[in-house]
Amino acid sequence: MNGTTTHLAFGAPARYIQGPGTLAQLLPLLDEFRSTRALVVADDFVRKLLCDAVPELQGLRWHVFAGECTATEVDRVVQSFRDGACDLIVGAGGGKSIDAAKGAQIALGCPVFIVPTVASTDAPTSRVAVLYTDDHRLAEVRAMRANPDVVLVDTAVLVQAPRRFFVSGLGDALSKKFEMGQCVGAGGINFYKGRQGQLTTLIGEACFSTLMADTADALAAVEAKAPNAAFERVLEATILLSGLAFENGGLSVAHSLTRGLSAIPAIHGSLHGEEVAFGLLVQLLLERDVQQAMLDQLLPYYRMTGLPASLQALGVPQDGLAEAALKIAEVTVATSPHLKHFSRTLVAGELAEAILATSRA
Repeated sequence: MNGTTTHLAFGAPARYIQGPGTLAQLLPLLDEFRSTRALVVADDFVRKLLCDAVPELQGLRWHVFAGECTATEVDRVVQSFRDGACDLIVGAGGGKSIDAAKGAQIALGCPVFIVPTVASTDAPTSRVAVLYTDDHRLAEVRAMRANPDVVLVDTAVLVQAPRRFFVSGLGDALSKKFEMGQCVGAGGINFYKGRQGQLTTLIGEACFSTLMADTADALAAVEAKAPNAAFERVLEATILLSGLAFENGGLSVAHSLTRGLSAIPAIHGSLHGEEVAFGLLVQLLLERDVQQAMLDQLLPYYRMTGLPASLQALGVPQDGLAEAALKIAEVTVATSPHLKHFSRTLVAGELAEAILATSRA
């Protein structure tokens, strides 16, 4: 459908609420939606975390998330919802438990609230659910009819999460301006099957500039376990702006590579945002007109945050780099629908060379 649509399309969550202590609004919001039997999808750790913060949440119905967002787990959530005669679903925790709730919503058609407890991806605001196989390989992407009804971001909770999760969110958000640029340049459409408007471009620019300006001070807040103004701005960028940018702007090479990376067992311990950050460097190296100044700006950022800038940093041993790079490239070319959002057609050999070139960037 590249280049065949002339209409503009934009989507977003119905309501986004962010700040310290906002978790206390969950029960009043359920009342506002006239929900009498909500199902919360979360693991045991997240359940304790939320109920310690707001003890009244213990009275809700809970589904214990199994740890991986598979088709089987989505079916389990659907059955829990039906067994409890529930009327609304809440996805709480990290990206995979959130996606399990969204996957169930697709089958159920009920209202859905999202309550992230880590800022490792921009999954909270989007309408897509990414499903994996039991061995942690990306299987499929499903989409809700609309974005979440409510996204509730309690920054007093999120600032307590491990630093690595916060940094992963930076990596996921960092690519959006650049992937959007390639998608638009290639005539690609966004996730709403329309073209990108002025607002989307501004969101992508604001997301990137916020990360560049505020990350150092936000990391200080993470270390102190206390939100500051920079942390609030960066969290808005990594959850809200990043989510709006990818759905309304489109994706390209950086996210495409996560398909291939999931085929390498040595990389299975990495987080989504870490993989996307690596993929961004590969995308920039593939852009023949890339300005060295951009890499010169980004590589110190990677060192400051700890984002991976090579396959070795993702866990691939030195003697397996060439084999892994070719496998990643072949799987990506064969399976990723977003790889066509680039200025030219990419083949596995060229992609593998760019993957290996990150070690020399």
